[in-house]
Amino acid sequence: MRARAQRTFFAALFAAGILLVNPDSTATEPFATLDAELGAVVNDPAHPLASLSVLAIRDGAVVYQRQFGYRHIDPAISANNLPADPDTLYRVASISKLVTALGAMKLVEQGKLSLDADVGPLLGYPLRNPHFPSRAITLRMLLSHTSSLRDDAGYFWDARHALKDLLSPGGSLYGSGAMWARNAPPGGYFSYTNLNSAIVAALMERAGGERFDRLMQRLILVPMGLRGGFNPAEFSAAELNNLAALYRKRSEINGKEIWNSTGPWVPQVDDYSRNPPLPRAGPDYVLGSNGTLQSPQGGLRISAADLGKIMLMLINQGKHEGRQILKAASLAAMFAEQWRHDGKSGNGDTYRGLFHAWGLGNQHFLDLSAPGSGDRLVEGGGFTGVGHLGDAWGLTAAFVFDPAARNGAIYLIGGPGTDPETYKGHYSSRSRYEEKIMTALYRRAILNTDQHER
Repeated sequence: MRARAQRTFFAALFAAGILLVNPDSTATEPFATLDAELGAVVNDPAHPLASLSVLAIRDGAVVYQRQFGYRHIDPAISANNLPADPDTLYRVASISKLVTALGAMKLVEQGKLSLDADVGPLLGYPLRNPHFPSRAITLRMLLSHTSSLRDDAGYFWDARHALKDLLSPGGSLYGSGAMWARNAPPGGYFSYTNLNSAIVAALMERAGGERFDRLMQRLILVPMGLRGGFNPAEFSAAELNNLAALYRKRSEINGKEIWNSTGPWVPQVDDYSRNPPLPRAGPDYVLGSNGTLQSPQGGLRISAADLGKIMLMLINQGKHEGRQILKAASLAAMFAEQWRHDGKSGNGDTYRGLFHAWGLGNQHFLDLSAPGSGDRLVEGGGFTGVGHLGDAWGLTAAFVFDPAARNGAIYLIGGPGTDPETYKGHYSSRSRYEEKIMTALYRRAILNTDQHER
């Protein structure tokens, strides 16, 4: 399709340390103000960040990429610190769910999965909320967080366990059945739940005949030439060397870690400087038995640059470098609104005002705002779109684009130096430093005010 038709189609769907700018990034001079603003956020002595990788897309093209801070921090010898660069991979937390959904939609496209069939037969056991046993659970419900599953019993188990033992009454992991909602049947009530992704991954393994991490490589990552993936135990030496550890600034008092902005950066996850990552599944792993193993809800390691390629593929109706990765119809189904909050509390949990509308594996940002609450992306409003946020192990991140305007922004933060709860946003449910980063990217790179002011 031509650009105008593309827009019509999607419109219908609706750091610590010195400032580091990698010389391989887009030329610095046109965005000097943006560089300075982001550098000031990263190096704020009251609220420092370990690292930051950002990317902005304007009118279907990448116009800005930068990295600040360090992917590896040596607490004893600062000369050993390794700067973040354009190839640095981050564990992108829940942005992984959007990429997992792309893999699921590819299998739907191939006729191997169905959005609206009862998933029990494919899993090999009934998947029914025991409080509403007559209601089948579907892939659509899992991807839109309306399945009636909850995280109250956890969402990760090692290879010794099977999800059937968690989800089936009488199973060894079932306990009190806290994973099943009692107040709402499957199909209508929204409650953001990581466990949904584990069931999606199990279904994908059954349908695709391959372990989830390798299946995602085959379906999405390799066809697009993307580095990283869901299993660092199978990364190349170069990928491991450029994997960002995620940090928090902590001090220990009486054996307990506390936040301390003047204390050392303490790695939380993905610090493989001493020991390599261990595989989570052995050769005897049974496909579909435990979809939590490769963390489909939050375990993707990928760079901001490669996330930018995914964003451009979505903006271009599934095309990447002349190759059709997903059909336009698959993306139309994925990004169509599945749930919208009714403004009360009758049809979903907004998670402190953050969630107001949802597609299949993606949030719809409606530009709603209140002090310390809401899904507003930028100060003063004006940026609506679809995508996903991420928050785990110190990382906070956003992947958001407006398919009609063909604009988008990505930020990956490698960890905070202070408790985010003490630095809350002024107009959204995110932290204040996230608000500052997204607003700067939107104003300076997408609206291009740096250029206008020169």
